[in-house]
Amino acid sequence: MPELPEVEVVRRGLAAHVLGRTITAVRVHHPRAVRRHVGGPADLTARLVGAQITGTGRRGKYLWLTLDDNDHALVVHLGMSGQMLIGAVPTTTHLRIAVLLDDDTALNFVDQRTFGGWMLAEMVDVDGDTVPVPVAHLGRDPLDPHFEPEAVVAVLRAKHSEIKRQLLDQTVVSGIGNIYADEALWRAGVHGARRADALTRPTLRAVLAAADTVMTEALGAGGTSFDALYVNVNGESGYFDRSLDVYGREGLGCRRCGTPIRREKFMNRSSFFCPKCQPRPRR
Repeated sequence: MPELPEVEVVRRGLAAHVLGRTITAVRVHHPRAVRRHVGGPADLTARLVGAQITGTGRRGKYLWLTLDDNDHALVVHLGMSGQMLIGAVPTTTHLRIAVLLDDDTALNFVDQRTFGGWMLAEMVDVDGDTVPVPVAHLGRDPLDPHFEPEAVVAVLRAKHSEIKRQLLDQTVVSGIGNIYADEALWRAGVHGARRADALTRPTLRAVLAAADTVMTEALGAGGTSFDALYVNVNGESGYFDRSLDVYGREGLGCRRCGTPIRREKFMNRSSFFCPKCQPRPRR
């Protein structure tokens, strides 16, 4: 699933191509792509046609396009394989929604696994920010200019569960997924099974700082692409996978100490860690 850096790459691409443009046509090719929109495909289409795109936003793994009525936004969740593509798509097999803008730019939503989708949502004020309702419950992410690490540290200190589980909880801190949680924990030298409330404040600060750093680096590399399911708006893959220190490197030597990286199951996912740099907590 695309995580914060990948979604931010898409948001920036959209900002460069669609700001100020008016939507002239919308066609929903698959109803599942708008299943979260209460009014269904016809209502979404009717409300988008004629609307001007005035801005872009993102919190965690959600992005949105603000519209000219200032009260609503088109919220986009990419799910596992959603793509927001500018221009003609090479094949329409997985084309779910097609939009035409007033400068004849095509904006297409392609989603092979159909876990993503679009919906129109009202904007609300939350802690000084105006965000769509479906995003309001999410915590700020480490790349948010108003992110407060000390506030998150205080929340984590009260959590009697694994630190990795808490990093993946989007209400605590948004945007961090499985890949960047493993990378941040490796950089901080913390095993994901360590209890959050058993970690010191300096250690928790180090974990959050590592998450900020690794996601900033990934953003600079266009995100992480393991296959063709994640691409930017121009259909190009990111290349941060070449710089991953632990995720997906089972059996390879740790870049710090040379110990073979291990993989273990965690919440229907895989966790990767160095058994020497990140010792497992005593039970």
